[in-house]
Amino acid sequence: MNHPRRIAVVGAGLAAVSTCDALRAQGYDGELVLLSAESGLPYDRPPLSKDVLLGKARREDVLLRPEQWYEEQRVDLREGARVRAIRPHEGGLELIDGTVVGADRIVLATGGTPRALPVPGGDDPAVHLLRTWEDAERLRERLLPGARVAVVGAGLIGAETAAVACALGCRVTLVDPVPVPLAAVAGDDIAGVLHRRHTAEGIEMITAGVERVERRSAEILMHLAGYDGVVAADTVVAGIGIRPATELAEDAGLRVDNGIVVQVGQRTSHPNVFAVGDVARQEDHRVRHEHWEAAQRDGQAAALGLLGRPVPDPQAPWFWSDRHGCRLEAVGTMADAERTVLRGASDSAAFIVFGLRGDLVVAVAAIDRARDVKVARRLIDRRVVVDPAYLADEGVDLRALL
Repeated sequence: MNHPRRIAVVGAGLAAVSTCDALRAQGYDGELVLLSAESGLPYDRPPLSKDVLLGKARREDVLLRPEQWYEEQRVDLREGARVRAIRPHEGGLELIDGTVVGADRIVLATGGTPRALPVPGGDDPAVHLLRTWEDAERLRERLLPGARVAVVGAGLIGAETAAVACALGCRVTLVDPVPVPLAAVAGDDIAGVLHRRHTAEGIEMITAGVERVERRSAEILMHLAGYDGVVAADTVVAGIGIRPATELAEDAGLRVDNGIVVQVGQRTSHPNVFAVGDVARQEDHRVRHEHWEAAQRDGQAAALGLLGRPVPDPQAPWFWSDRHGCRLEAVGTMADAERTVLRGASDSAAFIVFGLRGDLVVAVAAIDRARDVKVARRLIDRRVVVDPAYLADEGVDLRALL
């Protein structure tokens, strides 16, 4: 296979940088152009809802790579380069300013855009989203001791933001229509414990949906469905997920269905276009994996696909979330399990839950049991047949099951 002479990567998040890194590691010697819509060096996003909001991390602390890396790896990083259209059949793409960038292959790493509150008043300036460094800076200025903060959405971003606001001395209300968020992924035991810790830390929990947002002088009033009264806040944070940024792919005629549909090696429906990260969805999976490690692995798979090399079988997806001083880790999804096995007491500081289908572990979720999670990932990926009694027995070394 003839290797492409120039590859253009659209986007500058983890998936984009990982693609460039993996291409060089695989010996690719052609031109690499990295097109970032933002200004400044590419940075990591998970810290935005944690140490950045807490004021513990500066921009330079969360960079994906130092400045010299781009020069050493011969990656042509172009800041503020917003792409208007990709034209893979013509061998390139066009920027907003009219500049045409030639490329034999294009990698779309456009990520997603945070969902705004889809209700009247949801676009009020006091309603914040959290996706970029600038978003985090604006929100951090509002998280002052005593400030009333309402967070809509108790998923990963919403729960982490609520925990940070609470730690900073804010009066926090967390609103979600689902009684126990994350139960489908982490299971009822883990999700329930995490949810109850919000209350233990002093966060007011409300199970309801938002009907409208109303401004009254300097405060915001949130009207909720099926809830008597209103929630008054100085600042509202919407953490209700992201929408994959598929516009460029759609305009180019690529197959799009809950993300840009990709096959092995991150190949899209056009032979010259690949897609990675939050915007991409594997053809044989209905769910996109919007997690850090998934983005990194997408970049590695795309590099192999671009160079025409075999791609290893995918591993079970893994993610983590930090809140209230504890760490959640999950591999796979509990929705795929027929039953669960508990190891450790659910009312203890640290325990793990295994999700089984037949005699195979298909998912695991844990609070502060990192060592067990590492072993459980190997059980899942190797499809090891296990005795559920051994999983539950703390006296059995999980490594022996391998």
